[in-house]
Amino acid sequence: MSDIITITEAAAFQIKDMMTEHGSDSIYLRVGVKGGGCSGLSYGMGFEEEKGEKDIIQEQHGIQILIDEESKPILQDVKIDFKQSMMGGGFTIDNPNAIANCGCGSSFRTATEAGKPEDC
Repeated sequence: MSDIITITEAAAFQIKDMMTEHGSDSIYLRVGVKGGGCSGLSYGMGFEEEKGEKDIIQEQHGIQILIDEESKPILQDVKIDFKQSMMGGGFTIDNPNAIANCGCGSSFRTATEAGKPEDC
């Protein structure tokens, strides 16, 4: 089975640093999608201590990643990176399934969401 999402080395380094700040390197990274945002859907990332019954586990760079069943088709082939600039740094998400993105970078729309009204 191929990976659902890809995390770059730069993103993995940042995630591991955040896990250490959180006080544990044995927690899961949850990546998901929820309704909302100015383009219809938005990404969510956070740490969780326990795996849900229907969660898919993927491991990259020593990080255990949780993805819920509903988010799986939308997150297929997503690439998560971390970019550093003079103004600071942040995660970037490249989603080949998105047909529209918002300027904020965390909201998007897929072809199946295209018929739904925008929140902007």
